[in-house]
Amino acid sequence: MLHALVMAGGAGTRFWPESRKQRPKQLLPLAGEQTLLQQTVARLQNLVPPERLLVLTNQQLVEPIRRQLPQLPAQSVLGEPCKRDTAPCIGLAAFWFRHQDPEALMLVCPADHVIRNTEAFQQAVRQGVQLVEQGRGRFVTFGIPPHYPAETFGYIQRGEPLDEAPAEGEALRAYRVERFHEKPRAERARRYLEAGTFYWNSGIFLWRAADILDALARFQPAMYEQLEQISREFDSPRFQETFARCFAAIEGTSIDYAVMEKAEDVVVIEAPFDWDDLGSWQALARLHGTDAQGNTVLGRHLGLESRGLIVRSQGEHLVATLGVEDLIIVHTPEVTLVARKDCEEQIRRLVQQLEQRGWQEYL
Repeated sequence: MLHALVMAGGAGTRFWPESRKQRPKQLLPLAGEQTLLQQTVARLQNLVPPERLLVLTNQQLVEPIRRQLPQLPAQSVLGEPCKRDTAPCIGLAAFWFRHQDPEALMLVCPADHVIRNTEAFQQAVRQGVQLVEQGRGRFVTFGIPPHYPAETFGYIQRGEPLDEAPAEGEALRAYRVERFHEKPRAERARRYLEAGTFYWNSGIFLWRAADILDALARFQPAMYEQLEQISREFDSPRFQETFARCFAAIEGTSIDYAVMEKAEDVVVIEAPFDWDDLGSWQALARLHGTDAQGNTVLGRHLGLESRGLIVRSQGEHLVATLGVEDLIIVHTPEVTLVARKDCEEQIRRLVQQLEQRGWQEYL
């Protein structure tokens, strides 16, 4: 049976000041009335019932997430004791699913992505399930055809077409993975786009839980050993103590580096759905479009001779601009951010400065 992991532990600091420790990006309604997390879980309907879905987050977000997802059993939202990147998170979930179902198939989804075509997404997942079922030790990922030479995404280089047709439904394009590539500089990103054989790495994966555990045991034996100790206590009153101790002992790393770059049978399905990972405030322009002056406005705004702005405000608060260009302006009840677009990557530095000054009320 298919199970699903939703990874919801990110801090979302690039969406500060609206994204905070108690309400990070995935818990915000940035792409509609529902939060990104709620949209992710809704997208999994018709694929996975609530009892076969696990949300992994950090401990301080467990209760806020349970309030946002009342349809899930309480035990389906689990808080990690510390941050250790995606490989330990995925490994823990694989042990969890295999504990429930020795033949579990496992879909991995980040909680903060925007996918517009739910039916197309579900079609791709169903084809991925068929491909996983056709071969032991097979790992499936979903590649996004690039629209521009992005420097903020990892890339997947495709190899030969897969000659295995799905048992049912219309076949999507699927290829052997030649190689995974890190986030490139501008010139290399342009070459990837021109080559026509590269995809953006969506970070969405599908495999047997037992197969990803075998791969972790092979490629990351120290991590596997700690996760296995945690799994032995799933039904024990010692679970939380063991979880905290063993998880902290793991050296965190990404699943791409830990397994995907080393595994032999990796397949990429060309995604038939629209996708965006909402990595920064400027992503709102791609998502919501711009007006005649190139402005993206979410909230109340009065602008004269104002062009190329990203404006987000809450309630009845009015943002008024005069004679400015290429700014990000975000108003919240406690903080107002004004930043040049080309300085957006430095928002993290602002957050670090707040931490150093002890201004916790703004984090």
